[in-house]
Amino acid sequence: MKNTLTLIFDRYTLALISTVLLATLLPCRGQAAEVFEVVTNIAIALLFFLHGAKLSREAVIAGLTNWRLHLLVLACTFVLFPLLGVLTQSLAAGIVGTQLALGILFLCTLPSTVQSSIAFTSIAHGNVPAAVCAASASSLLGIFITPLLVGVLMHTNAGGAGPAPLGAIESIVLQLFVPFVAGQILRPWIGGFIDRHKKVIGLVDRGSILLVVYTAFSAAVVAGLWQQVSLRTLALLLVLCCVLLAVALVVTSQLGKRLGFSREDRITILFCGSKKSLASGVPMANVLFAGSAVGAIVLPLMLFHQVQLMVCAVLAQRYARQAAAAAVTDGLR
Repeated sequence: MKNTLTLIFDRYTLALISTVLLATLLPCRGQAAEVFEVVTNIAIALLFFLHGAKLSREAVIAGLTNWRLHLLVLACTFVLFPLLGVLTQSLAAGIVGTQLALGILFLCTLPSTVQSSIAFTSIAHGNVPAAVCAASASSLLGIFITPLLVGVLMHTNAGGAGPAPLGAIESIVLQLFVPFVAGQILRPWIGGFIDRHKKVIGLVDRGSILLVVYTAFSAAVVAGLWQQVSLRTLALLLVLCCVLLAVALVVTSQLGKRLGFSREDRITILFCGSKKSLASGVPMANVLFAGSAVGAIVLPLMLFHQVQLMVCAVLAQRYARQAAAAAVTDGLR
C-alpha cells in the first residue's frame, strides 16, 4: 500500500503542480521571458544529453530477440494511440476546445515512458529486460516518429496549424537528437560518473522539465490560458484522459492475450504500450510549437501523466499480489 501511495503522490507530481501555480501567479514576462527561453533551450539540450549518457547500450541490446513484443509495443505507441487521437479529435474539440484537443492529439504521438514503465513492470513481476529494451527503443525512435506524426496529423486535423513534418524533424534533430547522440558517444568516459551520481543527475533531469513547464505555462498564462480554460473544461479534459488510458489498457491487455504472449510479456506490453512520456513530451512541445501555445498543448499530457501513474500503480500492485499468490500455490503442490 505504501509503495502504491508513493508512486501516486510522489514529490515530482507536487513539484509540477507547484510550478504551474507559480507560472499562474508569477509568470515571466518581457525581457525575463526572453532570458528564460534561452535558458530553457539550454536545459532541454542538457536533458537529452543526460538521456543519451544514461542509456546503456547493453540494456538496449538485451532482449532484442523478443522482436514480436517490441513490435507490438511500438505499434500500440505509434499506431494505436495516434489512431485514437485522430478518431476522437472532433469529439474532443467539441468538449474541451480546439487547442486542448490538439494537446490530446499531441500526447497520442509521444513515445512511451522509460523509468516508470520499467518500474511498474518490475513491481508486477513482468519481463524487465524486455521492458528496458521496449521503453528505450520507443524513447529513441520517438525523437524521429513523434515530429513526423505531429507534422502530418496536425497539418491534417488543424488546417495547417501544426508544424511542417520536415521542419519539425529538423528542429528535433538539432535540439534533441544531437545532444542525445553526444551523450551516447561520451558515455564510455562519463557513464561511470552518471551512474555514481544518479540522484544529482535525476535532480538536473527533473529540474529541466520543471523549467520548461514554468516557461511554457508563463507564456500561456500571459496569453490568457486560464480565461479560456475553466474548471469545468479541466474536469472534462481529465475525463477524456481517463477514457483514452482505459481504452489503451484494454487493447494492450487483450492483444497480449490473443497473440499468445506469456504472463510476464503481457505485463510488459501493458505497461510499456499504454503510457506516454512527460519527460520527452514537454521538451518536444517546446521545440515544435509557438511559446504561447505550449502551455495548452502540454496540459492534457500533464493530466494524462498523473492518471497513468495512479492507475498503473494500482495495477502493478494487483499483478504483484497475483504473482505472490501463484508462488504460494505452486509451493503447496
